[in-house]
Amino acid sequence: MSINVIIADDHAIVREGVKAVLKVDRDIHVIGEASNGKEVIRMARENPAAVYLLDISMPLLNGIETTLRLVRMNPKNKVIILSMYDDRASVAKAMENGAMGYLVKETAMDEVVNAIHEVCCHRFYLSSRISKYIVDGFLGGRRRGKYTAICGNLSSREKEVLQLIAEGFSSKEISVQMRIVLGTVQTHRKNIMRKLDIHKQADLVRFALKEKLTQL
Repeated sequence: MSINVIIADDHAIVREGVKAVLKVDRDIHVIGEASNGKEVIRMARENPAAVYLLDISMPLLNGIETTLRLVRMNPKNKVIILSMYDDRASVAKAMENGAMGYLVKETAMDEVVNAIHEVCCHRFYLSSRISKYIVDGFLGGRRRGKYTAICGNLSSREKEVLQLIAEGFSSKEISVQMRIVLGTVQTHRKNIMRKLDIHKQADLVRFALKEKLTQL
């Protein structure tokens, strides 16, 4: 069985490392590489893969939001998250938004081939060090309830704007990046502040970092 894979990580050395490991399996073929979530979405439209390996902390569009969009685009899309985080909240966010696998980068090279084959067989795969987070009902629900509640019911576009704000983009730069008019960006910003009850940009940045929408 041939398995086409797209790898997304903003560090080229990580992508090269993953590709080197995947070469040992003749059934797995890397058909694309991306450095951010926006590129992944474009690739998925133009030349979709069977499995997407996504870094959780990517610029412009993080791995969690990219996962959500990939699954909305096609429920058959299979996503494995690569992350430096092994905490319960990060795992929950990934799985609730549609990921079928979650690998901690520290051990990912030992597990990634097996993880790809497992998700292709419609089975979940978690790194051994985080498998303790599997509890009754956790994967059964598997949707966005907890994550949405934490983020104050922000829409997908509002979460994207919040990430870009936290990454230092001005409203004008966000309008260019998202291809929307400046007034729409300002409306999103107001709605974000209202929904989160946060009214200072510095506090918005702290919130985004806390929720791992982005990283320093």
